[in-house]
Amino acid sequence: MELDKKVVLVTGSSRGIGAATVLEFAKKGYDVVINYLSNEEKAEALKRKVEEEYHRKALVVKADVSNEESVKNMVEKTILEFGHIDCLVNNAGIAIDNEMNDKSKEEFLKVIETNLIGTFLVSKYVGKYMLEKKQGAIINISSNNGIDQNYPLAMDYDASKSGVISLTKNLAVQYAPYIRVNSVAPGWTNTEPVLEMNPDFIEEEKHKILLTRFANPEEIAKVVVFLASDDASYINGEVIRVDGGCR
Repeated sequence: MELDKKVVLVTGSSRGIGAATVLEFAKKGYDVVINYLSNEEKAEALKRKVEEEYHRKALVVKADVSNEESVKNMVEKTILEFGHIDCLVNNAGIAIDNEMNDKSKEEFLKVIETNLIGTFLVSKYVGKYMLEKKQGAIINISSNNGIDQNYPLAMDYDASKSGVISLTKNLAVQYAPYIRVNSVAPGWTNTEPVLEMNPDFIEEEKHKILLTRFANPEEIAKVVVFLASDDASYINGEVIRVDGGCR
């Protein structure tokens, strides 16, 4: 067991921003834990890429972050494999966009349970091990939707991401001075669900961004890796907006 090697756990990391984040950490020499819920094939493909191209260890763990027992099992498997966790990236999230009158209580709760409660649960169980070492970094993926971008079709998503920002600040207080907790708030990013949206809507949204384009997942991942690094050693309890200047 290489205890001198840093280990990162990235939730919801079989694709999109999560997968890009795994690869950026692997480039920096981290061993990685790839968490997925339904896309095992992509998770395993990412594991092979990490091991073959970056020569780092990769553990794939299926877990539902909204389920406490599932989270405990994922964290225990990680500790059993690597012995420690240096960085946690709470990236797992879902969106169920529909008209308010069509939104069910169950749908609303599912979004909150995954995006917000999931972030709390994983932070709780990983934080326990970080505190034992008296060091660690947690980066929560929020959204500019949680700050000032409002979409009534996604009001449950927006509420959950606002909650992630509040949770980030509270966790920074809870875990001080040993664990730094920060949040990254991306804007529109070129992930599969986004690229499948109506092309006219995409063009309309691009005109609201000073850089007139959507982010690539790697651009978000690089900010996450920076926040985990020693270069960000005096940044704590902050939210970094990465949205190209969205107005």
